[in-house]
Amino acid sequence: MAMLPKSTVVVPLYIYPLDSETWAPLYAAIESNPDLEFLVIVNPNSGPGESPLPDANYAREVPRLNGYSNVYTVGYIRIDYCKKPHSEAYAEIEQYAGWSAQYDSTKLGVRGIFVDETPNHYSSDRAEYLSELTKFIKNTPGILADRFVIHNPGTPPDVVISESADMFFISEEPYPRYRSDEVQKWLGRFKYDRNRSGVMINEVPLDDLEELVHELRHRAAYIFVTEIAGDFYERFGPRSWEALMQALQ
Repeated sequence: MAMLPKSTVVVPLYIYPLDSETWAPLYAAIESNPDLEFLVIVNPNSGPGESPLPDANYAREVPRLNGYSNVYTVGYIRIDYCKKPHSEAYAEIEQYAGWSAQYDSTKLGVRGIFVDETPNHYSSDRAEYLSELTKFIKNTPGILADRFVIHNPGTPPDVVISESADMFFISEEPYPRYRSDEVQKWLGRFKYDRNRSGVMINEVPLDDLEELVHELRHRAAYIFVTEIAGDFYERFGPRSWEALMQALQ
Protein backbone atom coordinates (compact mmCIF):
# COMPACT_ATOMS: atom_id res chain seq x y z
CA MET A 1 0.00 0.00 0.00
CA ALA A 2 1.40 3.43 -0.96
CA MET A 3 2.22 5.83 1.83
CA LEU A 4 -0.19 8.73 2.19
CA PRO A 5 1.26 12.26 2.13
CA LYS A 6 2.03 13.60 5.59
CA SER A 7 -0.29 16.28 6.99
CA THR A 8 -0.14 18.52 10.04
CA VAL A 9 -2.87 18.51 12.70
CA VAL A 10 -4.64 21.88 12.77
CA VAL A 11 -5.92 22.83 16.23
CA PRO A 12 -8.28 25.85 16.31
CA LEU A 13 -7.78 26.29 20.06
CA TYR A 14 -10.66 28.62 20.90
CA ILE A 15 -10.98 27.00 24.34
CA TYR A 16 -10.26 29.13 27.39
CA PRO A 17 -7.66 27.35 29.59
CA LEU A 18 -9.58 27.60 32.84
CA ASP A 19 -7.01 25.40 34.58
CA SER A 20 -4.03 23.22 33.75
CA GLU A 21 -6.30 20.33 32.71
CA THR A 22 -8.47 22.18 30.18
CA TRP A 23 -6.13 21.49 27.28
CA ALA A 24 -5.21 18.00 28.54
CA PRO A 25 -6.55 16.21 25.39
CA LEU A 26 -4.24 18.36 23.27
CA TYR A 27 -1.19 17.72 25.42
CA ALA A 28 -1.94 13.98 25.44
CA ALA A 29 -2.18 13.94 21.64
CA ILE A 30 1.05 15.91 21.23
CA GLU A 31 2.97 13.62 23.58
CA SER A 32 1.46 10.40 22.23
CA ASN A 33 2.13 11.31 18.60
CA PRO A 34 5.65 12.75 18.45
CA ASP A 35 5.85 12.12 14.71
CA LEU A 36 2.83 14.35 14.05
CA GLU A 37 3.16 18.11 13.80
CA PHE A 38 0.55 20.41 15.34
CA LEU A 39 -0.40 23.88 14.11
CA VAL A 40 -2.13 25.45 17.11
CA ILE A 41 -4.21 28.62 16.64
CA VAL A 42 -4.29 30.53 19.93
CA ASN A 43 -7.34 32.78 20.27
CA PRO A 44 -7.82 34.50 23.64
CA ASN A 45 -10.72 36.76 22.59
CA SER A 46 -11.27 36.85 18.81
CA GLY A 47 -7.73 38.20 18.85
CA PRO A 48 -5.12 38.77 21.56
CA GLY A 49 -7.51 40.40 24.05
CA GLU A 50 -7.54 43.89 25.52
CA SER A 51 -4.45 43.73 27.75
CA PRO A 52 -0.87 43.93 26.43
CA LEU A 53 -0.15 40.48 27.85
CA PRO A 54 -2.49 37.49 28.12
CA ASP A 55 -3.97 36.62 31.50
CA ALA A 56 -2.33 34.21 33.92
CA ASN A 57 -4.01 31.13 32.46
CA TYR A 58 -2.82 31.81 28.92
CA ALA A 59 0.58 32.89 30.25
CA ARG A 60 0.84 29.47 31.89
CA GLU A 61 -0.39 27.31 28.99
CA VAL A 62 1.04 28.94 25.84
CA PRO A 63 4.65 28.47 27.07
CA ARG A 64 3.83 24.83 27.68
CA LEU A 65 2.74 24.50 24.06
CA ASN A 66 5.92 26.24 22.91
CA GLY A 67 7.95 23.69 24.83
CA TYR A 68 7.01 20.90 22.39
CA SER A 69 9.22 20.50 19.33
CA ASN A 70 6.26 19.28 17.21
CA VAL A 71 4.03 22.30 17.97
CA TYR A 72 3.84 25.57 16.03
CA THR A 73 1.73 28.27 17.69
CA VAL A 74 0.09 31.14 15.80
CA GLY A 75 -2.11 34.00 17.02
CA TYR A 76 -5.65 34.64 15.76
CA ILE A 77 -6.92 37.89 14.27
CA ARG A 78 -9.88 38.59 12.00
CA ILE A 79 -10.07 41.31 9.37
CA ASP A 80 -13.74 41.31 8.29
CA TYR A 81 -12.87 40.61 4.64
CA CYS A 82 -10.42 43.55 4.49
CA LYS A 83 -12.89 46.00 6.07
CA LYS A 84 -10.95 46.27 9.34
CA PRO A 85 -8.62 49.28 9.23
CA HIS A 86 -4.97 48.32 8.89
CA SER A 87 -4.19 50.27 12.05
CA GLU A 88 -6.47 48.01 14.13
CA ALA A 89 -5.07 44.81 12.61
CA TYR A 90 -1.51 46.06 13.11
CA ALA A 91 -2.23 46.85 16.76
CA GLU A 92 -3.37 43.25 17.37
CA ILE A 93 -0.30 41.85 15.61
CA GLU A 94 1.96 44.07 17.72
CA GLN A 95 0.14 42.89 20.82
CA TYR A 96 0.95 39.25 19.99
CA ALA A 97 4.53 40.33 19.26
CA GLY A 98 4.73 41.91 22.70
CA TRP A 99 4.09 38.56 24.35
CA SER A 100 7.63 37.45 23.48
CA ALA A 101 9.47 40.39 25.07
CA GLN A 102 10.90 38.07 27.74
CA TYR A 103 10.79 34.89 25.68
CA ASP A 104 14.05 33.41 26.98
CA SER A 105 12.58 33.24 30.48
CA THR A 106 8.82 32.99 29.82
CA LYS A 107 8.58 31.03 26.52
CA LEU A 108 5.49 33.11 25.83
CA GLY A 109 4.94 34.07 22.19
CA VAL A 110 3.58 33.01 18.80
CA ARG A 111 5.34 32.06 15.59
CA GLY A 112 2.87 33.47 13.11
CA ILE A 113 -0.56 35.01 12.56
CA PHE A 114 -3.78 33.29 11.50
CA VAL A 115 -5.83 35.86 9.57
CA ASP A 116 -9.51 34.95 9.64
CA GLU A 117 -12.22 36.31 7.34
CA THR A 118 -9.98 36.88 4.34
CA PRO A 119 -11.67 37.31 0.93
CA ASN A 120 -11.53 34.67 -1.76
CA HIS A 121 -12.25 36.89 -4.79
CA TYR A 122 -9.60 39.19 -6.23
CA SER A 123 -9.73 42.95 -6.38
CA SER A 124 -6.76 45.28 -6.50
CA ASP A 125 -7.75 46.86 -3.17
CA ARG A 126 -8.02 43.48 -1.45
CA ALA A 127 -4.73 42.28 -2.86
CA GLU A 128 -3.00 45.46 -1.72
CA TYR A 129 -4.58 45.22 1.75
CA LEU A 130 -3.41 41.62 2.22
CA SER A 131 0.04 42.31 0.80
CA GLU A 132 0.57 45.19 3.23
CA LEU A 133 -0.69 43.06 6.11
CA THR A 134 1.78 40.30 5.26
CA LYS A 135 4.65 42.78 5.03
CA PHE A 136 3.76 44.08 8.47
CA ILE A 137 3.70 40.58 10.00
CA LYS A 138 6.98 39.60 8.34
CA ASN A 139 8.62 42.79 9.62
CA THR A 140 7.39 42.55 13.22
CA PRO A 141 10.33 41.24 15.31
CA GLY A 142 8.29 39.94 18.26
CA ILE A 143 6.53 37.40 16.03
CA LEU A 144 8.85 34.42 16.34
CA ALA A 145 10.44 31.97 13.90
CA ASP A 146 9.55 32.60 10.24
CA ARG A 147 6.46 34.72 11.05
CA PHE A 148 4.08 32.35 9.31
CA VAL A 149 1.09 34.03 7.62
CA ILE A 150 -2.14 32.05 7.29
CA HIS A 151 -5.30 33.18 5.49
CA ASN A 152 -8.74 31.72 6.06
CA PRO A 153 -11.20 32.50 3.27
CA GLY A 154 -12.92 29.17 3.97
CA THR A 155 -13.13 28.46 0.23
CA PRO A 156 -10.47 28.32 -2.52
CA PRO A 157 -9.14 31.85 -3.07
CA ASP A 158 -8.23 33.41 -6.38
CA VAL A 159 -4.56 32.78 -7.11
CA VAL A 160 -3.54 36.43 -6.87
CA ILE A 161 -5.30 36.78 -3.50
CA SER A 162 -3.47 33.73 -2.10
CA GLU A 163 0.00 34.93 -3.08
CA SER A 164 0.51 37.00 0.07
CA ALA A 165 -0.06 34.02 2.42
CA ASP A 166 2.30 31.22 3.40
CA MET A 167 -0.74 28.93 3.58
CA PHE A 168 -4.52 29.25 3.35
CA PHE A 169 -7.62 27.24 4.15
CA ILE A 170 -9.40 26.12 1.01
CA SER A 171 -12.41 24.62 2.78
CA GLU A 172 -14.07 25.31 6.13
CA GLU A 173 -17.37 23.48 5.89
CA PRO A 174 -19.76 21.01 7.55
CA TYR A 175 -19.19 17.57 6.09
CA PRO A 176 -22.51 17.39 4.14
CA ARG A 177 -21.71 20.63 2.36
CA TYR A 178 -18.10 19.60 1.75
CA ARG A 179 -19.47 16.52 -0.06
CA SER A 180 -21.86 18.60 -2.16
CA ASP A 181 -21.38 18.88 -5.91
CA GLU A 182 -21.02 22.65 -5.59
CA VAL A 183 -18.04 22.48 -3.22
CA GLN A 184 -16.37 19.56 -4.98
CA LYS A 185 -16.63 21.24 -8.38
CA TRP A 186 -15.24 24.47 -6.95
CA LEU A 187 -12.31 22.64 -5.35
CA GLY A 188 -11.73 20.73 -8.58
CA ARG A 189 -11.47 23.93 -10.62
CA PHE A 190 -8.96 25.54 -8.28
CA LYS A 191 -5.29 24.74 -8.90
CA TYR A 192 -3.50 25.08 -5.60
CA ASP A 193 -0.33 23.91 -3.92
CA ARG A 194 -1.17 21.09 -1.51
CA ASN A 195 1.70 22.09 0.78
CA ARG A 196 0.16 25.55 1.26
CA SER A 197 -3.42 24.34 1.72
CA GLY A 198 -5.51 23.51 4.77
CA VAL A 199 -9.02 22.21 5.46
CA MET A 200 -11.32 22.33 8.49
CA ILE A 201 -14.35 20.03 8.30
CA ASN A 202 -16.95 19.58 11.06
CA GLU A 203 -19.99 17.36 11.52
CA VAL A 204 -18.16 14.29 10.17
CA PRO A 205 -19.79 10.90 10.93
CA LEU A 206 -17.29 8.73 12.77
CA ASP A 207 -17.78 5.93 10.23
CA ASP A 208 -16.59 8.30 7.48
CA LEU A 209 -13.76 10.01 9.34
CA GLU A 210 -10.81 7.81 8.46
CA GLU A 211 -11.67 7.64 4.77
CA LEU A 212 -12.20 11.42 4.69
CA VAL A 213 -8.85 12.16 6.36
CA HIS A 214 -7.03 9.83 3.96
CA GLU A 215 -8.69 11.66 1.07
CA LEU A 216 -7.84 15.06 2.53
CA ARG A 217 -4.20 14.13 2.97
CA HIS A 218 -3.87 14.17 -0.81
CA ARG A 219 -5.59 17.56 -0.97
CA ALA A 220 -4.08 19.51 1.96
CA ALA A 221 -1.02 19.54 4.20
CA TYR A 222 -2.98 20.95 7.18
CA ILE A 223 -6.11 19.17 8.45
CA PHE A 224 -8.74 19.58 11.17
CA VAL A 225 -11.72 17.20 11.28
CA THR A 226 -14.32 16.76 14.01
CA GLU A 227 -17.61 14.98 14.61
CA ILE A 228 -19.01 18.01 16.46
CA ALA A 229 -21.76 20.02 14.75
CA GLY A 230 -21.86 23.12 16.98
CA ASP A 231 -19.18 25.02 18.92
CA PHE A 232 -16.68 22.71 17.26
CA TYR A 233 -13.72 25.02 17.88
CA GLU A 234 -14.52 25.30 21.58
CA ARG A 235 -14.19 21.65 22.62
CA PHE A 236 -12.40 18.48 21.67
CA GLY A 237 -14.48 15.85 19.86
CA PRO A 238 -15.11 13.05 22.37
CA ARG A 239 -14.27 10.37 19.81
CA SER A 240 -13.15 12.14 16.65
CA TRP A 241 -10.12 13.79 18.31
CA GLU A 242 -8.29 10.49 18.80
CA ALA A 243 -9.63 9.15 15.51
CA LEU A 244 -8.07 12.12 13.72
CA MET A 245 -4.66 11.33 15.21
CA GLN A 246 -4.93 7.71 14.12
CA ALA A 247 -5.99 8.65 10.60
CA LEU A 248 -3.06 11.04 10.25
CA GLN A 249 -0.47 8.46 11.29
